[in-house]
Amino acid sequence: MTRVEPIRDKELIQEIKEYLNENNERNYIMFLIGIHTGFRISDILTLRVKDVLGWDIRLFEQKTKKYRNVKMPNELKRAIRKYVEGKNKYEFLIKSRKGKNKPIGRKQAYKILKEVADEFGLEHIGTHSLRKTYGYQHYKAFKDIAALQKELNHTDPRETKIYIGIEQDQSNAYQSKISW
Repeated sequence: MTRVEPIRDKELIQEIKEYLNENNERNYIMFLIGIHTGFRISDILTLRVKDVLGWDIRLFEQKTKKYRNVKMPNELKRAIRKYVEGKNKYEFLIKSRKGKNKPIGRKQAYKILKEVADEFGLEHIGTHSLRKTYGYQHYKAFKDIAALQKELNHTDPRETKIYIGIEQDQSNAYQSKISW
């Protein structure tokens, strides 16, 4: 299994958002939720319209069996408000075209992100890249590894640094300064 990475470049993230928004609103919403909340893809795919009608998204995480509450940033809330307009509150947010009211599966979510990766020449991208992107950008903005560790439900700050790719960045920076 290949280790997936976060998307580190903010300009590239913006280009991806624009691309997805122009090509498929559902996929755009999935991407936004992932990079703005740090939810696992398995939890994103279970969200229904009713779960995003307020300012917070509250869900029961499948992996940890814990409740998590995340306030939506303005960009996400505006996009979701537009997206859910006229939809039934029990409709899945990331709805499949197959079946009456079913979410897409993890494999389809991966295919969507793989297409984005191919379009933008990215390597090591998978469904976990959304969560890792959230963590990486959160750390870069706030430099608070303890808060991020708690949000990602990790047991150790070093685990969080490895997970979001900060340790790799530090190692790469060190290696680039070595000259023989």
